[in-house]
Amino acid sequence: MSMLIIADDLSGAADCAIGFASVGHRTVVTLDANDDPDADVIAADTDTRRLTPAEAGRRAAAAWQALRAPGRRLYKKIDSTLRGNWPAEVAALQPLAGLAIVAPAFPATGRTVRGARVFVHGKPLESTDTWKLENAGRQADVQAMLAEAGLSTARLDVTALREGRDTLAAQIATAAKSGVQALIVDAETTEDLRAIAQVTACADGALFWVGSGGLAREMAGLPDLFEANTRRERTAYANPASHHAPVLIVVGSLSATSERQCAVLRERAHMQELTIPPAVLRRRESHAEWPAWQARIAATLGANRDLLLRIGRDDAFDAAEGVTLSSALAALVKPHFAALGGLVATGGETARAMLSAVGVSGLELLAEIEAGVAVGRPLGAGLEQHLRIVTKAGAFGTDQALLTAWLHFREGAEAGAVPRNSI
Repeated sequence: MSMLIIADDLSGAADCAIGFASVGHRTVVTLDANDDPDADVIAADTDTRRLTPAEAGRRAAAAWQALRAPGRRLYKKIDSTLRGNWPAEVAALQPLAGLAIVAPAFPATGRTVRGARVFVHGKPLESTDTWKLENAGRQADVQAMLAEAGLSTARLDVTALREGRDTLAAQIATAAKSGVQALIVDAETTEDLRAIAQVTACADGALFWVGSGGLAREMAGLPDLFEANTRRERTAYANPASHHAPVLIVVGSLSATSERQCAVLRERAHMQELTIPPAVLRRRESHAEWPAWQARIAATLGANRDLLLRIGRDDAFDAAEGVTLSSALAALVKPHFAALGGLVATGGETARAMLSAVGVSGLELLAEIEAGVAVGRPLGAGLEQHLRIVTKAGAFGTDQALLTAWLHFREGAEAGAVPRNSI
């Protein structure tokens, strides 16, 4: 058996798939949803976060039709804070793949689900800055969002998860027979997610999983999910990045989480920080200050000094222009990419823009720095031998996440990192 993860952005694809790499399965994140690499687990970034719902649905369905294969199971990765067009994507995949088991919770990062509503560290998702930035005035109700996309739904609360495997399996079978298209799963602990993973992995009938990295890591931990001979031997992960080459940390996210992470990094690492005004990035080479910003970046990286590079914010800022701003930022960095010893990219759009600019077609995932923060080896651009890349969703991770990623390169692989097979 193999697994296909369909994600709507690059950092999400990596944080969902890293659980499989961590237990020894060859896991590749691809930027091309038609690419079928030799891997046990393929995480395809369809780059649909900013598309219309209809186009996002078509692209997700096309990815499954292009990459489905005998024995391959489907996992639709969604953001644990419900961003993007995931209801339309699930609706497009459901006729092709069967009953959708919808479990967005990721308790290890503080995201839980009760009554089909998402909570972040115990607070309703609607009260968070992450939600307000892109979804002000909307309710974060999983059941309502799926119903709006045209799916018939039912719910499994935590009591059902904790009544035992036979009872849980019977409830899932009953829902499937009744014509339910999406079964929404409440979960407050990793044990809750483990229960749904164990039962659904061996359930009869067509189904696919819809969730964040939380459910995915419980799926990865199941001993019988893959054939025994697909698991590689786990040995220590050796970080080949040169301690003398600069580390670039690029932050495209404007979330409060990213701001705290940058503050910790500034305080502890004392590295140079540059914040590029959006006006410069919108006009690129036609802006009078573009050459000056190029020179500042070149001076820092050319002197082998580490750099924190950020996208600024102004009154004209619109979250929908993330791709434009990230692509311009990547253009500024591109001339120095080959000289980097390590790259940390925060925000899926930012990570994709950086990798696309230099011809990277994907990442082979190698290790996990903290929950959902993945280290990978670039594929397709001749950078595999020396460069390692860390990806992280913008509103994700502890306040120390960027500092820990930087220390990963400066001090070698941390003792807390979860290794895959040796490289």
